[in-house]
Amino acid sequence: MKANSYLFKNGVQVQTLGDDSLLAHEAQLVLGFGGKSALSEASVYNSLKTQFPNAQIALCSTAGEIFGAEVLDDSLSVSAMHFDKTSVQTCGINISDFGSSFDAGAALVKGLPTENLRYVLVLSDGGKVNGSELVRGIESHINHTIPVTGGLAGDGANFQSTLVGLNAAPASGNILAIGFYGDAIRIGHGSMGGWEMFGLEKTITKSTSNELFEIDGKNALELYKQYLGNYANELPGSALLFPLSIKLSDDAEPIVRTILSINNETNSMIFAGDVPEGAKVRFMKANFDKLIDAASVAAENCLHGVDNKNPKLALLISCVGRKIILNRRVEEEVASVREMLGNKVITTGFYSYGEISPIAENVRCELHNQTMTITTFDEK
Repeated sequence: MKANSYLFKNGVQVQTLGDDSLLAHEAQLVLGFGGKSALSEASVYNSLKTQFPNAQIALCSTAGEIFGAEVLDDSLSVSAMHFDKTSVQTCGINISDFGSSFDAGAALVKGLPTENLRYVLVLSDGGKVNGSELVRGIESHINHTIPVTGGLAGDGANFQSTLVGLNAAPASGNILAIGFYGDAIRIGHGSMGGWEMFGLEKTITKSTSNELFEIDGKNALELYKQYLGNYANELPGSALLFPLSIKLSDDAEPIVRTILSINNETNSMIFAGDVPEGAKVRFMKANFDKLIDAASVAAENCLHGVDNKNPKLALLISCVGRKIILNRRVEEEVASVREMLGNKVITTGFYSYGEISPIAENVRCELHNQTMTITTFDEK
């Protein structure tokens, strides 16, 4: 396997990292992550197709781009890969063609051949798609027999519209899947949050999809404001500092849910993923050092069970909430990943509106919020 990473600013390539022996026409897969304004330029896809004529090209808008050790905004971080023994197949759909995100997820993976399929990377619109339902649809077909990772596209801190493209100019509503085939591919994955839980475990008693009304029979928003104290006056912005830990079943690992908005008319909270009735919840708060340490643990988990402990490329998908919270320290979480994986690894990725990953090996993938999710690539 060979991998290179390229940084574009204002449409001009300004930096290259990686394998000097990888020629552009050899690339089989190209991943491009950029600010929405950068990807909105009509020439972006055409320029990449000219540069990488034989590659499948996937593009995704972001809330920040990762290039090497840097975290950038309104740039384009592009990674090109060539595999010696691995083949790649792709499938793209648009959410407007389906009645639900669940149906879209099921159709997406059914569009990939199943023979010798070893791993699936999913990139999805982050505004029109219900990420939880999308993942459930994917799992209804795969049933955690194949690892699936990926993320939801971003739009900075604007939360207005996002763009995804597969072998075409990116557009709103698109969802894509990239399948990797053959026994040579080596995939590692890890996902960690690093948040501190506080308060007693409670039960969601009234909700609809991703809208939360009651916890333990009490109004959830009022209860939440009590826990926030003075931060309640800064809602909804301060909600990024206080996500919820949710256990979907008694034996499930907890996942993190971020509050996207407050509905004052219904006195409810809107989350970035489903918050089903009966789920157990605890409040969480930010700890800067633990957030950074968790990124390192996620990287370490990528190396468990991987034959080659020195992967060629690492795809980092972290939450926009972490970027906002860490602020000037945001590059520290990327640095902690590189320190664990080794500085020779090509690191690429983006800040997202949701992360897709199994919590551990051989378990179903889930939609996460407020995590650092890492996927490593290599061939034996």
